[in-house]
Amino acid sequence: MSDTLSIAQPAQKPRQLTTRSGLVIEVVPATDQDGDALAAFFDEVSEQDRRFRFLSACQHLSAEQIDVLTHPDHFRTESFLAYDPAKGELVASAMLACDGKLDTAEVAVSIRHDYRALGIGWALLDLLAEEAQRRGVRRVISIESRENHAAIELEREKGFTPEPFEGDPSLVVLSRHFR
Repeated sequence: MSDTLSIAQPAQKPRQLTTRSGLVIEVVPATDQDGDALAAFFDEVSEQDRRFRFLSACQHLSAEQIDVLTHPDHFRTESFLAYDPAKGELVASAMLACDGKLDTAEVAVSIRHDYRALGIGWALLDLLAEEAQRRGVRRVISIESRENHAAIELEREKGFTPEPFEGDPSLVVLSRHFR
């Protein structure tokens, strides 16, 4: 079996990650069966955090937004769900979306408000970077609202460099290069 085919298969076992705070989370690829859990998760995410993640105001995710998160192709796109195994609760969502040439990938992370500052963002950014490199991606970007100081600071600490977002001064692109 080629590497390309093996990448396209979702992981069968949850992947355990230990955050900087010592919290253990289990991360799995999202499936079409996770729509209700993701809708409920994003209903619990603050309005500001939903705006930062989707770069638009919304009280609830649309069916189309849920569909994107629950139907990744497991090669160019991957949607990860992070659970607190001790409580069985969905605590974070992370997305990797590669361009057609697998040259650049965009990442996005959302964390439930009561699980912030526990290192989940650090752990998920590391996972997304690892997955991008596994696919041969040379550059990972995150598009952030300039108001999202916490995400910008975290990404800078993880080696991302800020640059202007062409055409919209309210946004910034943070990029990290591999190789």
